[in-house]
Amino acid sequence: MSTQTQKLTPEQISQVIGPQSNTAYRLGPDDVIAVNVYDHPELTIPGPSFSPSIPGVLVTSDGTIQLPLIGSIDVGGETIEQAENTITNAYANDITAPQVSIQLIQPHSFRYYILGQFSEPGVKYPNHAMDLLSALALGGSVDLGTADLYQAYVAHDGVKLPVDLHRLLVEGDMSQNIRLASGDTIVVPSSASESAFVFGAVGKPGQVHFVGGKLTLLQALSDAGMGLSDISSARFKSIHIIRASGNSAQLIVVDATATLTGGASDFTLHPGDIVYVPPTQLASWNQALTLLLPSLQTVSDLLNPFVSIAYLSRKN
Repeated sequence: MSTQTQKLTPEQISQVIGPQSNTAYRLGPDDVIAVNVYDHPELTIPGPSFSPSIPGVLVTSDGTIQLPLIGSIDVGGETIEQAENTITNAYANDITAPQVSIQLIQPHSFRYYILGQFSEPGVKYPNHAMDLLSALALGGSVDLGTADLYQAYVAHDGVKLPVDLHRLLVEGDMSQNIRLASGDTIVVPSSASESAFVFGAVGKPGQVHFVGGKLTLLQALSDAGMGLSDISSARFKSIHIIRASGNSAQLIVVDATATLTGGASDFTLHPGDIVYVPPTQLASWNQALTLLLPSLQTVSDLLNPFVSIAYLSRKN
């Protein structure tokens, strides 16, 4: 068995994640704030006679709020300090030297989606940006007995990020503890859905499922419709496997003929492995990737983020 490793460059990762945003909370739709105008109780919300169904001023879907005397004013995307200045300047047209302070009552525009094998999954509303470990805690505990951490992922703006939750939670690798942005989704699927992929010179290419948390190379090839009679037509001697985790991948070449003849033990697959059986002898990994690319495109939504970024985004 021969292996080599590829990693995403910082430039490739930054193209997906984008620049780190300012950690100060910015007002958005569904937030509720209290607005205090010093020495003007008639303008303060909530005030002495204020008793609506929400305990303050609601930021609407377009980022505006409704205030006494000045009406509609846009505070969407502003920090608390910026919104205080915006409202102060607006009131300065009608009252002398206004002093305005804002308190965030319900921070509902900043949210994380925590899905899968958590004790308390759902939409979470922290009032500030968090790192991945802190956000995971919002979902309660993760059931490691039923969770598939190998295929767990974080999605940012609809794109899976190259983060390895197994390395973070089981091995304590803090390099995987990325900072999240509002709207990010954390998904920890059930181990019952663990699978690998087999493509190339097989009868039924595609997804192959683990049984009882285990799957070997020969079992996967058999499930993909490849029998012993196929040895002459496919290159069992150089089966190529992509094993991705986080922002890197091992590129493995396995000689399966030794396993068939009893000269080696069967190769154990990991969830998310991509197996390619070449129809002919291949000279390089670049050849394998070129032949494999159309098959990867058909299952792009199911792939490890590294594979999607490093290979599917390649210019052909």
